[in-house]
Amino acid sequence: MVTPDTQNRLNELDRKLSELCKERITLACEEDKTQSSSAAAMASRKYERQFINSISGSGDISMETLQKTFFRTLFGLSHTYSQTSSSSSSTLASKINEAIEKTPKIFPDAAIVACQGVEGAYSQIACDKLFSNADIMYFRTFDGVFQAVEAGLCRYGVLPIENSSYGSVTQVYDLMKTHKFHIVRAMKLQISHRLLGKPGVKFEDIKEVYSHSQAIGQCSRFLKDNQNIKVNIVANTAVAAQMVADSDRTDIAAISSPDCALLYGLDIIRNDVQNSDHNYTRFIVICKDLEIYPGADKASIMLSLGHTPGSLSDMLSRFSALGLNLTKLESRPIEGRDFEFMFYLDVEASVYSEEFINLMCQLDSDPQAFTFLGSYKEN
Repeated sequence: MVTPDTQNRLNELDRKLSELCKERITLACEEDKTQSSSAAAMASRKYERQFINSISGSGDISMETLQKTFFRTLFGLSHTYSQTSSSSSSTLASKINEAIEKTPKIFPDAAIVACQGVEGAYSQIACDKLFSNADIMYFRTFDGVFQAVEAGLCRYGVLPIENSSYGSVTQVYDLMKTHKFHIVRAMKLQISHRLLGKPGVKFEDIKEVYSHSQAIGQCSRFLKDNQNIKVNIVANTAVAAQMVADSDRTDIAAISSPDCALLYGLDIIRNDVQNSDHNYTRFIVICKDLEIYPGADKASIMLSLGHTPGSLSDMLSRFSALGLNLTKLESRPIEGRDFEFMFYLDVEASVYSEEFINLMCQLDSDPQAFTFLGSYKEN
């Protein structure tokens, strides 16, 4: 228990630190205004590196580490604050405000929507929950969905992006780097996998199973317990069900949805073969232009960082300083660059928050690649 004298001393120190912190950041910002942005950046980087390196020799490694972390965070917040005043008038801020004004107040019930796979795919099930009257165009690959939206063939596209038990759909994340799109809505769909076979087929008759790689991963325990069954990867769970239905063989099965059992006239041989009953896949709705519908309280961005120590923590500290909760951080290697990565972040933030918009503008003004993917509501 903290004694009154100790608590008073802590309060006094915290007040002094608060005042010194404000004075330090204000002084640094005033100095930055007297130099070009590049000169200010170089001077700050040189000074900060020298100062951090000077925190040594005390013999208390743990305390030195804490001090270095404290000052790195302080320096990062100082840079963020110095950029805030000029960020609100940036091109990105104008683009976001324009999208808010021009986007209809109600998300559409009907639209031409691109989905990967065939009828019965989980993307189709998600699409029907998002749109009450969707005209669905099916594409063989995820890349086809991106291309259809980018070319204007479909207004929207529905794509799976991550699963609660098997992680990210890396194919989709990799394609994000090569296409221009925006996220306008997201939803989580509960996934219940079934083992489907031709009518009358028994479990002991099954020698091979077909499904998508994500579904295979989500059912890994079931497949491990039945290692005599050969596993075959196909483009989609619905495609797997269609293949079984169209085949003359009676010793194959598909891991697919109960909807596909009805659609393709298959029997459910085993129920709930996924690893967890709490099995959800998150789907995003993409479109070509930036649309921001009312109630948008989540945002996604994509950025690269300098290949320098502390660059990731410096960037994350900007979100922490505003009390913003990051719900997703995914990294994917950048092709042709050794050990450099593109980062994808999902953040809980209202698009109507001026602080959040300022932060997006600051990141957009950084020399590294940055893309604001969209602000949206998630069901």
